[in-house]
Amino acid sequence: MPAGVAAYSLWGVFPLVFHRLQSVSALEILLHRVVWSFALVVILLGLRRRRGWLRPALGDRAVLTKAVAASLLVALNWLVYIWAVNSGQVIEAALGYYINPLLTVGLGVVVLHERLRRLQVAALLLGALAVALLTAAYGRPPWIALVLAVSFAGYGFLKKSVGLAAVESLALETTVLLPFAATGLLVLQIRGTAALGHGSVGRDALLVSLGVVTAVPLLLFGTAAGRIPLSLLGLLQYLTPTLQLACGVLLLGEALSGARLVGFFVVWGALTVLGVDALRSARQWRQPAIETAAAAGALPLPEPA
Repeated sequence: MPAGVAAYSLWGVFPLVFHRLQSVSALEILLHRVVWSFALVVILLGLRRRRGWLRPALGDRAVLTKAVAASLLVALNWLVYIWAVNSGQVIEAALGYYINPLLTVGLGVVVLHERLRRLQVAALLLGALAVALLTAAYGRPPWIALVLAVSFAGYGFLKKSVGLAAVESLALETTVLLPFAATGLLVLQIRGTAALGHGSVGRDALLVSLGVVTAVPLLLFGTAAGRIPLSLLGLLQYLTPTLQLACGVLLLGEALSGARLVGFFVVWGALTVLGVDALRSARQWRQPAIETAAAAGALPLPEPA
């Protein structure tokens, strides 16, 4: 539980990190994030002596194709999110991660042909209503939120189908992106427009630390995923956009108008309905499993540590 709270809390305060880098372009921040994340995960995998996963992954065309697609989606997600924070639109970025679970349900219907339960239908309808209300409030579709939600939902779907652990998955994704990121940083240095080495020591240190900023929450999340129920982990995910919203309003001074707040309330209502459905579904699946284990004389299921 503490690892899960820590992971989602760290993701929740990401706006404060990128806000300190406002003097650097979103694209250059993205390039640094890829390069330093790659460097860190290579070190971590070396320390753990975990090398056997790479050759099978690179030799499987289906896995490699999904990894490339996932890399492009996560790069798009990171770029739009960084740009949103640096342009003073943290609130709309937070909305994207509130909408994401709803889009994940929709993705299951479209791609996996899953059948929706009534509460899921109600949640999706409320989500659509929220987007309509926010479109009216903003005077435009909340495209930042929608791009973040769509890219992250697609990334999550592909990441799950690849079937790699968190660190290995990040290593493969950054390996795909590394040639472009390294080339981009080299071009900026040659042109003399690079941020690294041409500003304060604090800014340089923050750019280099982006690898740690990216990898540490992932490691904490991986620890939490193996120790607490999936239903609880699913509820903890809402901590991230809630903290991001708080950062935007309370610390970064963004305004949340009444009309936009109404849209957020509708989104929260949709997520509440979705959460109730998830908990109800988890109970329905768990009870037959317990009865089957008891009938077979199996030991009780251990509680997560």
